[in-house]
Amino acid sequence: MTDLLELADIEAARALLTGVVRTTPLEHSLPLTRTLGVPTWLKCENQQRAGSYKVRGAYTRISRLSDAERARGVVAASAGNHAQGVALAASLLGAHSTVFMPEGAPLPKVSATKGYGATIEYAGNTVDDALAAAREFADRTGAILIHPFDHRDIIAGQGTVGLEILEQCPDVNTIVTAVGGGGLISGVAVAAKALRPDIRIVGVQAIGAASYPPSLAAGEPLTLDRSTTIADGIAVMRPGVLNFAHVSKLVDDVVTVTDEDLSAALLVLLERHKMVVEPAGGASVAALLTGKVDLKAPIVAILSGGNIDPMLLLRVIEHGLVSAGRFLRLAVRTGDQPGELARLLAEIAQQRANIVDVAHSRQNPRLSFGEVEVQLSVETRGPDHSAALIGALRDQGYSLTLLSGTP
Repeated sequence: MTDLLELADIEAARALLTGVVRTTPLEHSLPLTRTLGVPTWLKCENQQRAGSYKVRGAYTRISRLSDAERARGVVAASAGNHAQGVALAASLLGAHSTVFMPEGAPLPKVSATKGYGATIEYAGNTVDDALAAAREFADRTGAILIHPFDHRDIIAGQGTVGLEILEQCPDVNTIVTAVGGGGLISGVAVAAKALRPDIRIVGVQAIGAASYPPSLAAGEPLTLDRSTTIADGIAVMRPGVLNFAHVSKLVDDVVTVTDEDLSAALLVLLERHKMVVEPAGGASVAALLTGKVDLKAPIVAILSGGNIDPMLLLRVIEHGLVSAGRFLRLAVRTGDQPGELARLLAEIAQQRANIVDVAHSRQNPRLSFGEVEVQLSVETRGPDHSAALIGALRDQGYSLTLLSGTP
């Protein structure tokens, strides 16, 4: 079925979810408001039960199964957030859940899913691979497949986010959200457009997993050849059929952001808002910061999830610092003589830069006899400070190569 949902479908889902999910905060963002020059708010679904909006749709879908269907168990495929939503919803409703996850699924998401009582199976390297395995499992065992986005109940549940936004910010004019398969944006668009047809709905995809722009141009869902992004939560290679129908008719624009944009957005959210979000969860903010969204204010950016692997968070922070011009990796050649390393470090200290780590090597075949290479990671105050540091080192006669960062 590709008939669009109506407001009544979203309201019915909300009645089911009362007392089950949290009404998440809508926080005014002073930093974004100052940067963009227009009032901007953050809808904090990263603070939802199980760490993302996904439990809304999962609970709506599973709660509408018959007792006999729930007794057969449910099966899902996910890189993590839908997995946790299904596992939590199934446990609340007394159904056993099996979840297929890609081989590289983040360990904290795997652990949390197990903690909600699900049985974990691994299949392939993408969500699409895991979904194929989940379908086969459903056919073989009779378990009910809980699709991550392409189902009316899933869309209805996710659409309750839109109802909350309209209640918390009645004059909102633009809603921006991450897009993977399209469950969240479909539901939000149904709710928002029914209540306020003039609202702009903007979707954001990672450029390495952007299936919607070519699909919208072609007029039908297309499958990407490959998917490469740090935003595993929206790394979906093909739009859902029902979701595509909603997006093509109700969504005003779908834009793309790079992994560098995502990293920079996560750093802003962490530093300025004290918000921990995953890369997909910060996609809306990344689009705003990179100027991809027409600023029809007030703006609400949905932070769709906060389930991030701490190891990935460390890498993302470093990547964000690099993107912001606040982190450099340098390779500096200097003489292999006593005191040369100390002189180099003293010069960096003189420029008020902070050295994070140092590696000293004589074995590089590119080095001349009597030379050493010193690789350094350095924190700076921004692009101007980075450029000043590099200029000062070159003025002192050092031969250097910028390994990462913006001088």
